Amino acid sequence: MNNALKRAITSHPRVFEKNRYVYPVISRRSQGLSVGVNLNPDKICNFDCIYCQVDRTVAPQYRDVDLTRLETELRALIEDAQSGVLFNHPTFSDIPDALKRINDIAFSGDGEPTTYPQFGNVVQLATQIKTDLNLPDVKLVVITNATRFHRPNVLEALEDMHQNNGEIWAKLDAGTAEYYDTVERTKVSFDQVVQNLHLAAQKWPIVIQSLFMRINDEPPSKTEIEAYCNVLSDIQQKNGSLKGIQVYTVARQPAESFVAPLSNEEVDHIANQVKQTLNNVPVDVYYGA
Repeated sequence: MNNALKRAITSHPRVFEKNRYVYPVISRRSQGLSVGVNLNPDKICNFDCIYCQVDRTVAPQYRDVDLTRLETELRALIEDAQSGVLFNHPTFSDIPDALKRINDIAFSGDGEPTTYPQFGNVVQLATQIKTDLNLPDVKLVVITNATRFHRPNVLEALEDMHQNNGEIWAKLDAGTAEYYDTVERTKVSFDQVVQNLHLAAQKWPIVIQSLFMRINDEPPSKTEIEAYCNVLSDIQQKNGSLKGIQVYTVARQPAESFVAPLSNEEVDHIANQVKQTLNNVPVDVYYGA
């Protein structure tokens, strides 16, 4: 991996040029250009993950999302990617041609995107831009902690995504409530998240994203990983559709100094346990930087 590609993959700033909401990312998981849409520029999130790279020590300055501006930014950045202008930018000029394809529009950013009240409207906006620019194969991806799947307005937006080449990438970083509380630091219960994963997987194929790490120099315990695998197995056994599992570790500066990446061998060991647990589900592995 050349230095330019490594920088592009490990550095995911939410601000690009003069944009407020839309930013380009060369994603190791998308294997191409992911056009990020930050619906939480105020940095407000219902999780406070110990590994998150978003700096929440600074009090956020609340800003509404201007949908007109967001649409302008999204359309312009995608057009620049289509024309090749984007890849003249110093950040992307040395990126291999194979990674210059537009893989997805990703609702992610500095918080949980489904908490944004107009999430459904943004999905419709992105769908219209895909249609206008003749990009039926570009995915709509939501990178989510799955805390709000039980809410009707969120379910409706997710269904709209599914009808337009959408994918849900849902977080599951634990197998027990105790470990979940340590990692995610949230008032939303572990049981609620697991119920929501069942709900979504019974409606659409979903991708599970799982980040494991060292906490105070300790990797997750054997029993924790077994419990995590049991949660995945239970989803599958109860007619849930798992499109894939992403097992990865810390690749950027985490929120807490006591968090560190697992070794490649430790990540592989967890991934192999997942493969042995699930039937015919792809398991992708991503190592630390």
